[in-house]
Amino acid sequence: MRLADLASRRVAILGFGREGRATWQALRRYLPGCALTLFCSAGEREEALQLDDSALHIVADPATVSALTAFDVVIKSPGVSPYRTPIPEAVAAGVRFISGSTIWFAEHVDARTICITGTKGKSTTCALTAHLLRSIGVRTALCGNIGLPLLELMHPQPPPECWVIELSSFQTRDFSGVPTVAVVTNLIEEHLDWHGSVEHYIEDKLCILGNDPRTRRVLNARDAQTRQHIGAGDAQWFDHDDGWQVTAFDLCFRGRALIARSELALAGAHNAANACAALTAITAAGYDAMAALPALRTFVPLPHRLHSLGTSAGIEYVNDSIATTPQATIAALQHYAGRAVALILGGQDRGLDWTSLRVYLNLHPPCAVVCTGATAARVLPMLSKDFALRRRLHHAEKFDSAFAAARKALHGSGVLLLSPGAPSFGQFRDYVERGKMFARLAGFDPEAIAGIQGLGIA
Repeated sequence: MRLADLASRRVAILGFGREGRATWQALRRYLPGCALTLFCSAGEREEALQLDDSALHIVADPATVSALTAFDVVIKSPGVSPYRTPIPEAVAAGVRFISGSTIWFAEHVDARTICITGTKGKSTTCALTAHLLRSIGVRTALCGNIGLPLLELMHPQPPPECWVIELSSFQTRDFSGVPTVAVVTNLIEEHLDWHGSVEHYIEDKLCILGNDPRTRRVLNARDAQTRQHIGAGDAQWFDHDDGWQVTAFDLCFRGRALIARSELALAGAHNAANACAALTAITAAGYDAMAALPALRTFVPLPHRLHSLGTSAGIEYVNDSIATTPQATIAALQHYAGRAVALILGGQDRGLDWTSLRVYLNLHPPCAVVCTGATAARVLPMLSKDFALRRRLHHAEKFDSAFAAARKALHGSGVLLLSPGAPSFGQFRDYVERGKMFARLAGFDPEAIAGIQGLGIA
């Protein structure tokens, strides 16, 4: 649905986070006279009033079915689940829900886009793809869920040659675009509180692939869930011996070693796989990945992702606060295999299956596992069943106590790893705040942790 299509309709905005604000800005820029209603929280009302928009009706109460059915179109923020009341009931009553992404893609049907999703690695893959393209002289936009809403870049002049767009599962659920290249880094259960089930989560993620034959699919050959749900269909597979692949020591193309993993700016085998995804996506979009390959050495890693803050008094402090699934924690532990590690684990409980992490920890027990957050009530009893872990387990109600327990367990030498396997909500506003608290406790300047570099057009 294009912006012009909204002019004659009753329109509401649901949610006033950054996506909601970008939606309001776009509508006011292109449809200045359009009457709008904004559904927001009571805490967001004051900020909405500061917009000083006489044609904006602000509703700071929870949206009800009867309230939503007064509109033809509701532009929904990604965090609002379509599976929860009142959305399904309003849809049944004839209300059309769209997203800012829906509008952007309708306005840019001819744009060359590389759209990237996946449970883990999507932000790094997006930033790396944009970095590689720019290294070979391609004017590139880096935007989307990575930190710059699409509607903030509606019609830039001059336009970029290529758009690299991160889409979360919340955004792919409502996806209606036709990307030039669609990348799925992996599929691991997550956000079950939003999607309602693993089946819905995977189905919603894979909406990015669509059914248009013009879209070139880039998929992970080593991801069992992707292979199960996609099969051997028409796609370019990364981490596969017929393309870009990670080995123990190198990045290879069709079996030929081209760059040593030790030369990459990224830590961990999973990040080497992200590099393979980016190189494959560039090729699928029609660019020369070989020419871009040297830029893997100059990429600046994203913060809060297996980020070594430094070493102090014999202990290396590693901030992996973005690790919000058990599988992400396993990847972090694998990177530090062979070293003494104290792990801070836990956060919001979204009902994920922790069995894989339990198995890994039992086979490779770290010096200590300090459980904190709401997940501790479920994870601690599960881990306690394993004799190898029982004496290494600790519980801390507060994050600072968890940090102190982990540091004490190392006896002055090793890696103190924050890789929680769960979101931060309940203790922190987001993973960024959690990561900065970790840095502060470790004695590093939290404000020195830079934001994501390269957002926008360059």
